[in-house]
Amino acid sequence: MTISFEVAHTDIMGRVGRLRVGDRTVRTPALLPVYNPHLQIVKTSEMARMGAEAIITNAYSLSRSQEFRERAAYEGLHRLLDFEGVIMTDSGSFQLSVYGDIEITNQETLAWQQEIESDIIVPLDIPTHPDAPRDQAESDLHTTLARLREATALYGEGGRVAGPVQGGSFPDLREAAGRQVRAMGFSFCPVGAVVPLMENYRYAELVTVVLAAKRGIGAGACVHLFGAGHPMVFALAAAMGCDVFDSAAYALAAREGRYLTPDGTLHLNELHDLPCACAVCRGYTAREMSDAEDREHLLAHHNLAVSFAEIAKVRHAIYEGTLWDLVDARCRSHPALLKGYRALLGRTGDLEVSDPVSKRRFFYRGSESCARTEVMRYHRLIARLQIGRRCLVAMAPHPPHGFDEVLLFRPPFGPYPQALSETFPIGQSEIPAWDPDMVRSGCAGIRSLVESHPDSTLTVWCTSRWAPFLREELPGIEVVCGDI
Repeated sequence: MTISFEVAHTDIMGRVGRLRVGDRTVRTPALLPVYNPHLQIVKTSEMARMGAEAIITNAYSLSRSQEFRERAAYEGLHRLLDFEGVIMTDSGSFQLSVYGDIEITNQETLAWQQEIESDIIVPLDIPTHPDAPRDQAESDLHTTLARLREATALYGEGGRVAGPVQGGSFPDLREAAGRQVRAMGFSFCPVGAVVPLMENYRYAELVTVVLAAKRGIGAGACVHLFGAGHPMVFALAAAMGCDVFDSAAYALAAREGRYLTPDGTLHLNELHDLPCACAVCRGYTAREMSDAEDREHLLAHHNLAVSFAEIAKVRHAIYEGTLWDLVDARCRSHPALLKGYRALLGRTGDLEVSDPVSKRRFFYRGSESCARTEVMRYHRLIARLQIGRRCLVAMAPHPPHGFDEVLLFRPPFGPYPQALSETFPIGQSEIPAWDPDMVRSGCAGIRSLVESHPDSTLTVWCTSRWAPFLREELPGIEVVCGDI
């Protein structure tokens, strides 16, 4: 059995693709619900009806289970869990991160996962806490890589073994780890030990860690973000190039009476209405669900349904080329997520490699939109425009004559020739009334034009409203008012 990954559509670094594990296929982005056969809060049959094409369970817990160990070995995971899709198993690294030590070796967990017929086997990697010092991160990474080499020696390259990428909070270690994991032949690469960052809303650091790992992994592998199970982070994580998510968040939240939404978490006892269209929420009032004997199951069912719905929304946004819009909307639901969004916007160099040149639309949503890949790319392309010795940038109607070239102006991009008025991003941009941030971004485009055409003289034609602002933003460039 082998693992392969094929990309069908991209937007930013998000991918719609197909993860093939043997003769089973999973559409990505994909959510793998954590399934614990000891609890069965939501049955695998219910998960499948909601759209689960893959699940994840804990091989270490099964190996220590008096109730399920023998059945798992005899029946195999698919019969035991009554699930026909892909089943991934965690090696015990989660328990290792919680308890510090577990009674199983790397070879033992690899052999056990093979015995119970796991589709995706995970070696016993060492999860390094983000606050750990560098020497510990280096030591843990050295051990993890040694265990990955041990796995490839047992199963060969291109097998059904995952290659976790560790390295703590150090971007250079994460990038180096990703490069080494790919060099070993792994095509399914989980980014591990990031749960503490998400639990503590350290999303800006999460962006740094994931993008560093992605640089090392490259574009050919399927990237799994371990422990990312809250729907509000899926869009941001997908934009960073993560293809697969897993978490027990749907069940853990239900146990505590928490109601997940794409914009955050609510407490069931505080709800007057259930703002969701899933079958559970349309069948109960907030009071009825809160008082129900099977409240935990109902709430977990909702949490999982809303999570799958968000995954579908992310996939649709990638198909439509509107992932930036979805990321912008989701990341405004929490200040820490907004910091993560801004950290992502600061890494356009990483993002542009995968981001399509042409899309369905550019929708301006405020100052953050000025840093999107489409704007940064356009500012660089301005240097390729052909202009004469005397060029006018018209920001107001009825420009004067006598210039070799007249360019129009559309913020946040800047100057453009009439010939580009129907092309992306100029022609497919939805821009509200001008604001200082978008005009300032457009001025960056004008400066780029001036710097790339030193033999040309540039004049800006504008209204009196914008003249003082433009003279401040464009020192040394002639600014003429057209409404005086």
